[in-house]
Amino acid sequence: MNYARLKLIHVSAVALSFGGFLARGLGVLSGAAWVRHRVTRTLPHLVDSVLLLSALGMLWIIRLSPWALPWLRAKLAGLIVYIALGVLALRPARRGHADRSARVRAIAWIAALAVFGYIVSVALTKNPLGLLAPLWAVAWAPVRCDQRLAMPSVVLACSNRGRPQAGELSRVTRP
Repeated sequence: MNYARLKLIHVSAVALSFGGFLARGLGVLSGAAWVRHRVTRTLPHLVDSVLLLSALGMLWIIRLSPWALPWLRAKLAGLIVYIALGVLALRPARRGHADRSARVRAIAWIAALAVFGYIVSVALTKNPLGLLAPLWAVAWAPVRCDQRLAMPSVVLACSNRGRPQAGELSRVTRP
């Protein structure tokens, strides 16, 4: 199987996983009975397995470790947070805690959707900051190298015609 086909499978599984999570979250929050059906509880595991296997297949084809690139590490960290929030959002309420549990599940579901969006933005931009990367670049654009910052004893030192490169803002010289 080639990389393009695996990527198509991966992106399709992402769309199915998101649609399923969105629907199950709405179903759980509205108290629908269909969310407790066996198929509804097992199908997401199948879709997520295809998603994971296609990601591993793409990494295998290009001979890349998941830890090799910062944006892949960010996606994996986001995935762990997404899974934890998803479990919290979709688990059944404990007896006697239905009101508090519904509020917590709703917050966890919304947070999981936000984390899902972050993961997709990291995948699209290939940047650990995701869609926040342009905002970060704009925030640091006016900073020039060899310019004194708020602390007079700290001067940025960088090599790109007076503009800091990614990761260079931590390199400072003390005059």
